[in-house]
Amino acid sequence: MAYLWRKLGFYAVALWAALTINFLIPRLIRGNPVDIILSRFQTRQPPPPEFRKALEVMFGVSHDPLWVQYFAYLRQLATGNLGTSVTYYPAPVGTVIGQAMPWTLGLVSIALLITVGLGVGLGMVAGWRRGSWLDGLIPTTTFLAAIPYFWLALLLLFFLGAGLGWFPLNGAYDYAHVRMGFTGDFIGSVLCHGALPALTLVISGIAGWLLGMRNMMVSTMAEDYVVMAQAKGLRPRRVMVAYAARNAVLPNVTGFAIMLGFFVGGQVATEVVFSYPGVGFALLQAVGSADYPLMQGLFLIISVAVLAANFLVDLLYGLIDPRVRKAG
Repeated sequence: MAYLWRKLGFYAVALWAALTINFLIPRLIRGNPVDIILSRFQTRQPPPPEFRKALEVMFGVSHDPLWVQYFAYLRQLATGNLGTSVTYYPAPVGTVIGQAMPWTLGLVSIALLITVGLGVGLGMVAGWRRGSWLDGLIPTTTFLAAIPYFWLALLLLFFLGAGLGWFPLNGAYDYAHVRMGFTGDFIGSVLCHGALPALTLVISGIAGWLLGMRNMMVSTMAEDYVVMAQAKGLRPRRVMVAYAARNAVLPNVTGFAIMLGFFVGGQVATEVVFSYPGVGFALLQAVGSADYPLMQGLFLIISVAVLAANFLVDLLYGLIDPRVRKAG
């Protein structure tokens, strides 16, 4: 229980820091969302002061001191009011995020499961069979991990999309010929359009899991309990999975939390390249329009999601390895 309370206290402080940074960053960016909205009307006469004041209230633009704005911002969050989007005016920020979030969750979840599954599985086999051809491919994967997400996405888009024509170039599905719904055509179109963005995330993220699992397997195989299992004549596959891999995967649970932050950052860049209608693409539109409410809402969702995932990983690690609870 003490371990749980320590973790809750740490993540509560981290959440407060994320909320504070989320409040400050949009206000340090030059530009005013009200001026952007008024410029769209293209009128020669300046708008009435009452109209401008109403827009400032709607979009959270205030001339009060920062500390006053900060507490007003916290009160808004407590009521679930994220404001109105400038980019998608007059849609509320919550509606915009609600439309973008399912695409990002689907893309990141599938890519992350594939990355972890392949990385752990192949790393386990590579460590068990040191010197094999699979073990020799690991340096190549580390080279791929060094390529920036957006550059790798552009390469895949050029060669597999524009060059060979195997995959669509942008979008989440075929908007012109497929209607949204739980039909075979829609699901197939979604999978086809999401293949290249997911492949970008998998290629960039799999190297860390491969290398980490392989090295831990090599170290674990020298432990006494693995040597004893082999001496007893147990099947090699059982020794590999139940004895060596089971213990070698523990440090990678912590690595999962670290990797998640990089994965989310890569997902933002990937969505921009492929014009994928997720959180990353919405964030780009918000920054370009100085959309304070939408930027704050998206930063908040991303920060809370990463913190929540890290918190769950810490709890899971404490359950898997009781020594962590005692040491913590």
